[in-house]
Amino acid sequence: MMSRSYTNLLDLASGNFPVMGREKKRLPRVMTVPGVISELDDDQANSVSSDVPSSVIQDRVIIVANQLPVKAKRRPDNKGWSFSWDEDSLLLQLKDGLPEDMEVLYVGSLRVEIDMNEQDDVSQLLLDRFKCVPAFLPNDILNRFYHGFCKQHLWPLFHYMLPFSANHGGRFDRSLWEAYVAANKIFSQRVIEILNPEDDYVWIHDYHLMVLPTFLRRRFNRLRMGFFLHSPFPSSEIYRTLPVREEILKALLNSDLIGFHTFDYARHFLSCCSRMLGLEYQSKRGYIGLEYYGRTVGIKIMPVGIHMGQIESVLRLADKEWRVGELRQQFEGKTVLLGVDDMDIFKGVNLKLLAMEQLLKQHPKWQGRAVLVQIANPARGRGKDLEEIQDEISSSCERINKTFGRPGYEPIVFIDRPISLSERTAYYTIAECVVVTAVRDGMNLTPYEYIVSRQGDSGSEPSSELSGPKKSMLVVSEFIGCSPSLSGAIRVNPWNVEATAEAMNEAISMNDSEKQLRHEKHYRYVSTHDVAYWSRSFFQDMERTCREHFRRRCWGIGLSFGFRVVALDPNFRKLSIDAIESAYIKSKHRAILLDYDGTVMPQTSINKSPSEEVISIIDMLCSDDKNTVFVVSGRGKDSLGKWFSPCKKLGIAAEHGYFMRWPAEEPWKTIGQSNDFGWIQMAEPVMKLYTESTDGSYIETKESALVWHHRDADPGFGSTQAKEMLDHLESVLANEPVAVKRGQSIVEVKPQVPALKPHLSLFYDCY
Repeated sequence: MMSRSYTNLLDLASGNFPVMGREKKRLPRVMTVPGVISELDDDQANSVSSDVPSSVIQDRVIIVANQLPVKAKRRPDNKGWSFSWDEDSLLLQLKDGLPEDMEVLYVGSLRVEIDMNEQDDVSQLLLDRFKCVPAFLPNDILNRFYHGFCKQHLWPLFHYMLPFSANHGGRFDRSLWEAYVAANKIFSQRVIEILNPEDDYVWIHDYHLMVLPTFLRRRFNRLRMGFFLHSPFPSSEIYRTLPVREEILKALLNSDLIGFHTFDYARHFLSCCSRMLGLEYQSKRGYIGLEYYGRTVGIKIMPVGIHMGQIESVLRLADKEWRVGELRQQFEGKTVLLGVDDMDIFKGVNLKLLAMEQLLKQHPKWQGRAVLVQIANPARGRGKDLEEIQDEISSSCERINKTFGRPGYEPIVFIDRPISLSERTAYYTIAECVVVTAVRDGMNLTPYEYIVSRQGDSGSEPSSELSGPKKSMLVVSEFIGCSPSLSGAIRVNPWNVEATAEAMNEAISMNDSEKQLRHEKHYRYVSTHDVAYWSRSFFQDMERTCREHFRRRCWGIGLSFGFRVVALDPNFRKLSIDAIESAYIKSKHRAILLDYDGTVMPQTSINKSPSEEVISIIDMLCSDDKNTVFVVSGRGKDSLGKWFSPCKKLGIAAEHGYFMRWPAEEPWKTIGQSNDFGWIQMAEPVMKLYTESTDGSYIETKESALVWHHRDADPGFGSTQAKEMLDHLESVLANEPVAVKRGQSIVEVKPQVPALKPHLSLFYDCY
């Protein structure tokens, strides 16, 4: 069980942590953790793993996100608040994929500011009626957390925008990181209030809460916890520019399952873990896992889907509403291309406008006939970059309409206001093609909504306009998360305006039968891979990953964001220093075998020769007649013999035991069966070939072996080259009496290992 002394170490991780007044302690509104109430106090850092049977029989899942799936509205009399479910929230929709008997609770913030004297009443109301627990963030922390660290640092970086200057992206501000940590801590406190660590699952969502897993894991070692990132995860070249890169990676690895929309995002995360933390993933029976201090952290790749029921229920009304008829009349005789995007610098809206302009130039036949309707949802962020892109979009719309417009025809219809799902569906219904030109987007569900809208509602009678074959066309950026799943779409590089214009022309010029085939293919995928399918798949993988939790012995170790849980086999027993000391004193004969690199000397030490202190300690051990001390190393006998020459009674096994000497005045003995080293002339040229093409690698020549090191090479390339070299050497040396082995950052060729029994007598003679 962890010491209480590390309670506030995460506070110290960021230097001058913002001071917040402590709330008055009160009884949690939902008390499910067996034991005394003080165990839930934030100052108590004990890892709760109670032996008392849980008071909750059924499993629960606590879904944690930046915002709760509820809408808040001040009452007309200004006395209190009224709340309702946000039907568009993914957090609410994912319940459809969870087991029917599973209780779902939500933890998150509200979109409105609640006065401090109302917070208790609002919390109780939300818990009782909506099973929601609000996290109230002080205004100063909220602004620096959300508009600061999330929107100024994480959001741009995860979308491949680097802070090149103070005026472009901004410099890293540590106070914003401190606010991010503070906000995550507040969320953790709210989770802990309602958490039963032995029965509950915790599912954390998105980049706002990436360090939350550490706060929860340090309190509950065996907590079953998953995390899903809804934004892109950038390549390691981009991500490693973040000053707190390792803190965030290690925090995420305190989850049991980490989910991503696409393989690219997962691959980038795994590459970061490899390059920055030295962790390598393994794929087994279709599952990807990272071994992290005895725990297997699962990696889930599953794009989210849409809520079919919600879209279909809107479709039952959309075709009957006046809006659909009005739109058909407004765009009669026109071919409508549609864009639906948030007002964001990464959505590529202006690139889409430029492509439309190019389409009208390259294909004059569409002038007067093709219309691009661009719906711009309200911006979620703010800042100079956003203002600039808004001005650019406005200028482009004005220029294109002025150039190609005529009485009764505007090629660009720009809608800059919030619109309902019903109205959006009406636009989907009349659009021949949807165009998405985002330069980077985590998922983007607009194409999915469009496909289902064009299919219509299967449960109602089709209108005359939709009674024919269903068809739809998509032009999508190759840089968005939904692109891999839409194999029938025309994929484009949005930066190539001319190619995008040609793709738009191809889409609206394609014959109906081809459009129909592509639509059917897309609809089959979208209708079966909906949000319920996604949440069900993620939750099943979380159950599988956490299956061994209560069968392992777990210890929490490490300070600050270096905290992690070490999970070991149930039969593992920690060595007791007192027991070792007692056994040492009582024993008459002791064999002490010491590895060199990493034991006698630090692995990272540049100077590999032992210090006088090390020599003195080993010599002292050797001076006891009850001790037989050996240094066992892969290093050569000459260097080891020279370094340990003062230790006259020390035994040395050099080159992994090929040469052995004990004591110092005895000559070296060769343990190998053969002195034929002709194979070196065959192996060395192969190793040199790979050394020349692998920067940072080198060959170590021993008397009995050749070793190729790639520790200082690029991790990915070095590993690939090592695998290729292993196959190459095994082929070349197939008929030679040698063993070719791959170790940690090495490939080694050495004589085949002889039987051990004849050489064990060396140790038996000691007794």
